[in-house]
Amino acid sequence: MQYKIEGTPLPVVICTLEPGEQMITERGSMSWMSPNMKMETTSNGGVGKALGRMFAGEALFQNRYTAEGGSGMIAFASSFPGSIVALDITPDKPVIIQKRAFLASEPGVELSVQFQKKVAAGFFGGEGFIMQKLSGRGKAFVEIDGAAIEYQLAAGEKMIVDTGYLAMMDATCDMSVETVSGAKNIFFGGEGLFNTVITGPGKIVLQTMPISGLANAVRPAGK
Repeated sequence: MQYKIEGTPLPVVICTLEPGEQMITERGSMSWMSPNMKMETTSNGGVGKALGRMFAGEALFQNRYTAEGGSGMIAFASSFPGSIVALDITPDKPVIIQKRAFLASEPGVELSVQFQKKVAAGFFGGEGFIMQKLSGRGKAFVEIDGAAIEYQLAAGEKMIVDTGYLAMMDATCDMSVETVSGAKNIFFGGEGLFNTVITGPGKIVLQTMPISGLANAVRPAGK
């Protein structure tokens, strides 16, 4: 499978598949394709995994596209102004992503639910108690709100992240929350009560414009 990512601020990933190669995506993510791409709707792992994807903010069923009778082309466009990031998923390096970030992948990649181990991180960390986990083997494409900024954290190295700005992280990273110190900072700082703390080792990807941030920015204009 070959691919190219084009366009800003609403990017699209255009994949070229050899005969018999497949792509998996959520319902409604396909934007355009060549006529020889055959679609099949599947639970992709049974009812249990389908329900897990639903809890993680994705569709109950997935669509599998197969190139038949020759090479095929299929495109998946972003649903929000931002970036599309290509990931190489391997069995020894699963990746944790925010809910609804999954766009498409090769069939060897498994999308499952990821519960935050620490309840406080789940409720106050900005991404909710449930995130998504990409495991297995293959290429995957995820959506990032705004621009994608990467950091490589060493073991024990920390990054403090405002609510909603964490897009994804290696599964080796740990997420926790800390309370903003000082009553003046809490009531007048405008940053809320909690910050998300990510501890390495591993790579993290931050996003410059979470959907929640954009909604808060445009809401006053609609009044």
